[in-house]
Amino acid sequence: MKRLFSCFLFQKRPEDGLSKGQRTAFWLWNGLLPGVAAAALGLVSLVLAPGPYGWEVFWDYLTSPALIVLNLLPPVVMTALFYGILGRSWPAYALTALTVLGLSFGNYYKLTFRDDPVVAADLLLLGEAGNMAGKYQLFLSSKLIAALVCAVAGTVALALLARGRLRGRSRGLVAVAALVCAAALAPVYGSDAVYSRTTNSGHIAIWSSTQQYISRGLLYPLLHSVKDALPNPPEGYDQREAAALLAGYEDEVIPEDKRVNIVGVMLESFSDLSGFEQIEFTQDVYAQLHALEAESYSGALLTNIFAGGTINTERAFLTGVGTGEHDYRANTSSYVWYLRNQGYRTSGDHPSNNWFYNRINVNSYLGFEQYRFSEDFYKILTEEDTAWDYTFFPEITASILRQLEDDAPLFSFSVSYQGHGPYGDYDCWWGEADDYIANYDLDDASRYILSNYLGSVMNTQSFLTEMVNTFRAREEPIVLVVFGDHKPWLGNGNSVYNALGIDLSQDSVESFYNYWATPYLIWANDAAKAALGNDFVGQGPDISPCFLMNVLFDQLGWKGDAYMQAVDPCWRQLPVIHAFGACLSADQELVREPDPEQAELIRLFHELGYYRSHHFDP
Repeated sequence: MKRLFSCFLFQKRPEDGLSKGQRTAFWLWNGLLPGVAAAALGLVSLVLAPGPYGWEVFWDYLTSPALIVLNLLPPVVMTALFYGILGRSWPAYALTALTVLGLSFGNYYKLTFRDDPVVAADLLLLGEAGNMAGKYQLFLSSKLIAALVCAVAGTVALALLARGRLRGRSRGLVAVAALVCAAALAPVYGSDAVYSRTTNSGHIAIWSSTQQYISRGLLYPLLHSVKDALPNPPEGYDQREAAALLAGYEDEVIPEDKRVNIVGVMLESFSDLSGFEQIEFTQDVYAQLHALEAESYSGALLTNIFAGGTINTERAFLTGVGTGEHDYRANTSSYVWYLRNQGYRTSGDHPSNNWFYNRINVNSYLGFEQYRFSEDFYKILTEEDTAWDYTFFPEITASILRQLEDDAPLFSFSVSYQGHGPYGDYDCWWGEADDYIANYDLDDASRYILSNYLGSVMNTQSFLTEMVNTFRAREEPIVLVVFGDHKPWLGNGNSVYNALGIDLSQDSVESFYNYWATPYLIWANDAAKAALGNDFVGQGPDISPCFLMNVLFDQLGWKGDAYMQAVDPCWRQLPVIHAFGACLSADQELVREPDPEQAELIRLFHELGYYRSHHFDP
C-alpha cells in the first residue's frame, strides 16, 4: 500500500522506474476518478431537477437507464474537455460543477417560484434572470446545501487524490476526444424521437409542459431545448408557399371616418377567480370587472403561460404569431407597424425596468415610436423601480388624453406591474384576509397569499373603472381592450391551488381553463360606437392571445393587414391553438388530436407566423 501511495496516488506525473502496468494504473486512476466524480455531479443534478415536486419524480428517474445516462453524460464530457484544456482534474471538475449547479439552482428556484423550468432560451437572458431573482426571497433548502457540499467535497478529493497532470499532446488528445464525443451525442440529444421515447409519466400530469420537462431530469431536456432557442421553422415549412399566401391579400386602408383611437392595457397576473367555487369569498371581489364586462364585448384568453412569462401573451397580441416568442434582434412585422403605417401614433407605458424582457429594444422593433419605463419616467415619480396602479393608471390616462389632442389617431398599449407575484404569506397588504375570503381550513400562509392577490386585483379594478369613466365622457372615439397575461402565482409549487382542491391537471376542458384562462374585454365609448356602428356588447369567443387583435378588428369592422386576413380562417375554426399541442374548436371542444382539416389549418397558421416573424414588411 505504501508503494501504491508513493508511486502515483498523490503524484503529478508517474515516477521514473514504474512498470508499464503501473503507469497505466496511474493514468486510469487520474482519468476514471474525475469521470466518476462528474457522473456523481450528474446524479446531483437529477436530485435537484424536480424542484418542489418531491422525491417521487427522482425515484422515477432511476427506473429509466436511458434517462440516467443522458443526464450523467454531459458533466462527464464537460469535465473531460476542461481536463484536456487545463491539464488538471480538480479545476476541470470545479468548472463543470459551477456550470451544473448554476443551472440546477436556477432551475430549482424557477420551478419553485414560477412553476417553469430553465430552458436553453433562458440562457440568452441571464442578466434579466439575475435582476428578477432579487424580486423573490431566495433560500437554501437541505437539497441545495447537500449539493454544494458534494461539489466542494468532489473538488477537494480530486485535488488531493487525482493530481496527475496532462501535458502537451495528451491534453490535446483528451480535449479533442471530448469534442468528438459531444459531436457524436448531439443528434441524440436533439432527437424528438428519443425525447418521446424517454417519457417518464409515473408521477406527473401528462398535459403539463413543465412536468413533462422535469420528468426527464434537467441536463437532458435542457440540451434538447437548444434547438428551440435557435430559429427553427415549423414542420413542413415552405417559404414560397407562405409568401404566395400573403401575396393573395393586401393590407386594408382604414377609412378616415373609422380611425378610432385604440387603447390596450395588459394587466399583470390578472385573472377572474370568482368561478372557483372552492374560494369562499366574503365580498364580491370582482364586482367592478363584471360591471365592465356587462357593457363590453368579452371572453376568455387561453394563454400559453402560467404564473410567469408575460411577454408570451404580450407579443402574441401585438404580432398575431402563435406565442410571440421570437429572438427579436431587428424590426419585426406586427400589428403595431400596420397601425403606424396607417397613420397611427404608437406609444405605451410599462412602470418597471426597461431591461425586463429587453422591452427597451424590442418594443421599437415591434413599431412603437414612444415607450415610457421606470428609468425614464416612473422612477422620477415614485423613487422606486416599479410603480403600482395608483400611479400607473392615472399617468397613462393623462398621457393618452394629451396624445388625443393631436390630429393623428392613437394606438396605445401598456403593460402593468401590480399583481406580479410573489404575494406576502405572513400578513395582508390590503386590509385583513377576512375582508376577501373565509376558507379557514387553509393555513395562514395560504390565506395571506390568496387575500393579497385578491386585494391587488380588486384595487386594479377600481383604477381601471376610473379610466373607463374618464374615456366615457370624451368626445374622441376610444376603444379600450383589456386582458390578463396569465394565471397568478399562488404559492410555491401551486400550493394554494392545491390546498383549495383546484384541478390544474389539464386532463379536461374545465381543468384546461383552470390552468390557462384569463379574461379579456373590449369596451367603446359613445363616440366610437357611433363612428363604427357597433355597440361593443356581448359574449366574445374564447381565444388564444394571438387572435385577440383579430377579434378586436372584427368588432371595429376592419380587415387588417395581409397576415390578419390570411389567418382569418384559422382562428374562426380553431380559436385556440395552444403552444403545447391542444386546440379549442369553435364549439369549444378540446382537441388533442386534430383531424386532417384541422391539422392543415394549424400547419398553415404556424407557417404564416414563422414567415411573418422572419420577413419584415415595412
